Amino acid sequence: PVIRDVDQKGIYELARELGAISLKAREKGLSVNEMQGGCFTISSLGGIGGTAFTPIINAPEVAILGVSRSKMQPVYQKDGSFSPRLMLPLSLSYDHRVIDGADGARFITYLASRLSDLRTLIL
Repeated sequence: PVIRDVDQKGIYELARELGAISLKAREKGLSVNEMQGGCFTISSLGGIGGTAFTPIINAPEVAILGVSRSKMQPVYQKDGSFSPRLMLPLSLSYDHRVIDGADGARFITYLASRLSDLRTLIL
């Protein structure tokens, strides 16, 4: 299903809309219009335990974000110690005819920075 105008919606509105359209999809009640017109896909293997994967772009879309299962891992700190941190593996595939590699790298870096501090998502 396609969620439209995400750039104009807050995290709570997106969550409500995603819940509603997901329920409709599980009940096989989506219209053709609700499944067309996307430009970016988010695919998750986390629910089945995947640790990493390479998502394939759904033409005519331009990019796809793969989300794997999060887990606690030790992260090296500058003082030489390790601390536990919840890590979420992300994989971004994009059409190089449309998206420059540097822009793709900036996007995934920006996304990671936003996800590392969830307070920024609700502002």
